[in-house]
Amino acid sequence: MFEKILLAVDGSEHGLRAAQTAGDLSRAMHSTHLRIIVAYEPIPPYLGEPNLQQAIDARLAQANAILEAAVKAVGQMSAEIHTELIEGSPAEAIISVAVTRSSDVIVMGSRGLGRIAGALLGSTSQKVVTHAPCPVLIIR
Repeated sequence: MFEKILLAVDGSEHGLRAAQTAGDLSRAMHSTHLRIIVAYEPIPPYLGEPNLQQAIDARLAQANAILEAAVKAVGQMSAEIHTELIEGSPAEAIISVAVTRSSDVIVMGSRGLGRIAGALLGSTSQKVVTHAPCPVLIIR
């Protein structure tokens, strides 16, 4: 049923729980692909050098650490695991990857690390639920 699972993580507690759930779902459904993405807002270019490059390096190091933690939380499985770092609006990036990769389901946390939180869901998860091309599993 869910051959291609898309897991979106941001390093939050809910994101790590989503990673565990995506791993469990993948094993239960005998999925063939699990794609883990970290999408992050672009760094404003007005920082100038050397600040801009330092900010980019720090952001990439943080994103890679989030990916590593998510892969660890997913656990061992027979599905192929693919990882991606994407610069841009997180909601738009998640939806774009889901469309491009023909994902069967998106798994993500209900609230992330964003500064502004929605009443029940985070703003990113609200946008993804509204515009996703496939079912979305929100983990609390």
